Amino acid sequence: MSDQSVIEPIDEETVEQARDQAAAAQRVIVKAGTNSLTDADSRLDRVKLDKLVSDIMALRERGKDVLLVSSGAVGAGKGLIDEVTETVEESQALSTVGQSHLMRHYTQSFDRYDQTVAQILLTEHDLANPERFTNVRNTIETLFDWGIVPIINENDAIATEEIQIGDNDMLSASVAIGVDVDLLVTLTDVGGVYTGNPKDDDDAELIEAVGTNYDAVQSFVDDSTTDEFGGILTKVEGARDVSEHGTPAIIANSADRDVLERIATAKPVGTLFIPITGATDD
Repeated sequence: MSDQSVIEPIDEETVEQARDQAAAAQRVIVKAGTNSLTDADSRLDRVKLDKLVSDIMALRERGKDVLLVSSGAVGAGKGLIDEVTETVEESQALSTVGQSHLMRHYTQSFDRYDQTVAQILLTEHDLANPERFTNVRNTIETLFDWGIVPIINENDAIATEEIQIGDNDMLSASVAIGVDVDLLVTLTDVGGVYTGNPKDDDDAELIEAVGTNYDAVQSFVDDSTTDEFGGILTKVEGARDVSEHGTPAIIANSADRDVLERIATAKPVGTLFIPITGATDD
């Protein structure tokens, strides 16, 4: 059973200011996790993908630049290849099949709005090497100037252990910081950060905002993490990293109606990470 009493709430004025800052964001990174794009059989779900695209276009229609960090390549590959074993080589090959399939569906879905998209595949080398990341940033800047939505994923085909980013949550946070975006939104299959695992704890309560209460929130996340729910750890860490650079971050449910439009109108959505200015509270 969860007990939220040990988590100090953030004062409402601070929360409202952060929501207003998120709503005013001109450049937004939207990260969509695998469960937000695939069905119960881990195959690409076109209905979920189309909803994501519609939500992103709600931001584009407000004149915002949007960069999408998308998982789902392996799931897309599973929908095309029936028999796949779990060797590293076959998983990498599966991702290459799925990536082209995923991008084809994104292109078709964004075409409904006459919106052009571009694909960028990255490894840890691209993030860690200043010269390489400068090239990445310049490419993104040019795509934004052209009104194009960049779609980023890890380059799984060549991402061996030495150059593997390993998690699109950390990829999205690194790009958010490096490109100086105004907001990071991480979409997942739960409503935000809870005091327990909401998938098996009916008493788990949504944590509305994270800031000076981060240590207590982190303790709840650590205690509630399971193999099925472990992904929340990197989502929280990525959101925290971004907030420490003065940028708000939100973890929200991809299935919520008009989820990005609600953020753009300063409505309460998911869990908000308050941007930190000056010294951190660590």
